[in-house]
Amino acid sequence: MKNKNITLTVAKTVLVLFVTAFGFTSCSTDDNGSNDTASSKLSIKETFDAYNRAPAPGNSSIAGIAVNGGFNELVNALVYVDSELNTGLVDLFANGTDQYTVFAPTDQAFQNLYAALNVSSITELPAPLVRDVLLYHVTEGRRAANSVVPKRGTREITTLLGSQFSVTPSGSINAIGNTATITAANISASNGIIHVIDTVLLPIN
Repeated sequence: MKNKNITLTVAKTVLVLFVTAFGFTSCSTDDNGSNDTASSKLSIKETFDAYNRAPAPGNSSIAGIAVNGGFNELVNALVYVDSELNTGLVDLFANGTDQYTVFAPTDQAFQNLYAALNVSSITELPAPLVRDVLLYHVTEGRRAANSVVPKRGTREITTLLGSQFSVTPSGSINAIGNTATITAANISASNGIIHVIDTVLLPIN
């Protein structure tokens, strides 16, 4: 029995290292499709403990991962501000060589925002506002979970908007206008890292 327990412990450790090394952590959901906060927080802790450095760059760009990974509303928002304001954000995240860390809201996070604002799509919101919201989700450099989620206290993240939000040891984000939780971490792109969050961060109250 003792040998079996040791084998299981080793197997679990190897599995955590394997998953984290390839840039992903698990994000469990309940039957209603909502994120399981307890499991999400455990994923962040496992990422920090098992792989205490940034994963190697992946093959796909941030934009490529967003398109192929089902971040449809985030992609729609990027395309919208590009078409309205000529911001070049799609090209930046698709072809740019600089490294960025993106806190990417899920489609459900955007749907929750639309419901709160009584709109049906991102295009019903002012493009400058959407641009500022998008920039509030990005910081410069490749920042893995260990440089985002602190061991204790809070860590301030300065965004491309110039405003900050703070992160707690549990993976909770305290933004200017609301809060969110990191539900999956260390998705490695060729030009940065993506951390998935369950709420669209608001840079205004």
